[in-house]
Amino acid sequence: MTEEIVIELLTETFYTVFIILLPILSVALVVGIFISVFQAATSIQEMTLTFVPKILFTALAVILLIPWIVEKLVSFTQKIFAMIDSVI
Repeated sequence: MTEEIVIELLTETFYTVFIILLPILSVALVVGIFISVFQAATSIQEMTLTFVPKILFTALAVILLIPWIVEKLVSFTQKIFAMIDSVI
């Protein structure tokens, strides 16, 4: 296994993880910003007000994105299996 193959494999791995996590983290970020603005406007400083909606919307985003996530992971796994021949 050469250095180039390891670098290519790690680059592809980090890219895949980034692509998968980006929409989920974006949902959590947008919900958090809306809740922060709401709290600042109403002076409500309840801790569960920030936690519960972010968890719910993030879980909903994960549930809705499961088919897309599985597709990305399967294609990445197929690339890894295809690379086995060249590595060995």
